[in-house]
Amino acid sequence: MSSTLVLAAILLMTLAGFAVGRQRALATADGHARTLHSRPPYYGTYVAMWAAVPALLLLALWVVAQPTVIDMVVRNNLPEDVRALPPDKLSLVLTTIDNLANGRAVVGEAPAYAKEAAARLLSLRATSNWALTVLAIGLAAAGFFFAWRKVGPALRARNDVERAAVWLLIACSAIAILTTIGIVFSMLFETLHFFSMVPPQDFFFGTVWDPRFTAVGRDGSAGQFGLIPLLWGTIFISLISMIVAVPIGLLSAIYLSEYAHRNVRAWVKPLLEILAGIPTVVYGFFALTTLGPLFRDLGAAVGLEVSATSALTAGVVMGVMIIPFVSSLSDDIINAVPQSLRDGSYALGATQSETIKRVVFPAALPGIVGSVLLAVSRAIGETMIVVMAAGIAAKMTLNPFDSVTTVTVKIVSQLTGDLEFNSPQTLVAFALGLTLFVVTLGLNIYALHIVRKYREQYD
Repeated sequence: MSSTLVLAAILLMTLAGFAVGRQRALATADGHARTLHSRPPYYGTYVAMWAAVPALLLLALWVVAQPTVIDMVVRNNLPEDVRALPPDKLSLVLTTIDNLANGRAVVGEAPAYAKEAAARLLSLRATSNWALTVLAIGLAAAGFFFAWRKVGPALRARNDVERAAVWLLIACSAIAILTTIGIVFSMLFETLHFFSMVPPQDFFFGTVWDPRFTAVGRDGSAGQFGLIPLLWGTIFISLISMIVAVPIGLLSAIYLSEYAHRNVRAWVKPLLEILAGIPTVVYGFFALTTLGPLFRDLGAAVGLEVSATSALTAGVVMGVMIIPFVSSLSDDIINAVPQSLRDGSYALGATQSETIKRVVFPAALPGIVGSVLLAVSRAIGETMIVVMAAGIAAKMTLNPFDSVTTVTVKIVSQLTGDLEFNSPQTLVAFALGLTLFVVTLGLNIYALHIVRKYREQYD
């Protein structure tokens, strides 16, 4: 039985546990729920929890460990001369065995040991699947009957269920934190490996990005990995996008929250938020086929040389894309300002515009800063629009009509292709990613400082 069917069986037993546990609680109380310590649904949840959690933990561990264990057993049973092959040739042998086991075509005639290993692989998989089925369903049944026998008026089911919910929340938080730590450390280790090949000062202070292989050095040392052109392109395009997005988004939020009729707001706000759901590749096509040529033709009409792929094109399109991040969040934040502040301002004789400028906006400023920060982070991490609308040329220029590129674009370009993973041309992507992470973290810390400063002032 496959893991999917085992999961379905566990879920069915979980649903049955909820119904049976609830019914048994009522039966032990002779139908009088008031004599129970907890409400009947808690008893059902208690039985369902015991039926599901141990079996699901076993299923998850089994699915993760099964491929590794089976591959290790198959590899250890190969002839010794095959196991002594270099890693790349041994990998080809293992791929051939896997293809034979899955019924896929192989090149040439497979050797006898590969056919035997494929048969052993299929046998081990079948045995493992049956063992998983028996153990998981058996564990679910054992948990089911253990909890079912404990159900009674004296059982503190609510306490146990809520304690389990707290541990579930802690586990989810730990997964999020550990995932972040894992990402940071994976980037950090590869970045240190990169800096063992390229001096950090050449990376952080270099003004030329040219990571091609050079003819010098037996280690395949690369050319120049200057970060500054990429960092400048990221900041330049993000600045243009924020010049477009912040005024439009903020003013539209003020209109929707303070001036628009309820019916107008009910229609306009969802239409505005549709912009956030459009795929970025669609924005890229729009910039490449419509806005870029438009800017080029307008520039030619007034005697300016404007590239069809330029920082201006990418920044404007990206700004349109992130308008909903500023508008929608700012609208919700402005609406959260207590009406009593507005009423007090009106009572003192202030007009609506004065109330918005001197009362509502300062009170909502911490949240507005957060929405702008979210928009900045979205702009810094954008890739597809930059590739299609700004090009891939790493330049340091103040001309918005010229082509530039960003850190994220180079991360993608350095990780694609047929370069070796341990080459500086590939490892530089991790250094770029870690740098971008530090920059974004700095923006978050600065925004948090601003939020705390104004929150103390206007609370």
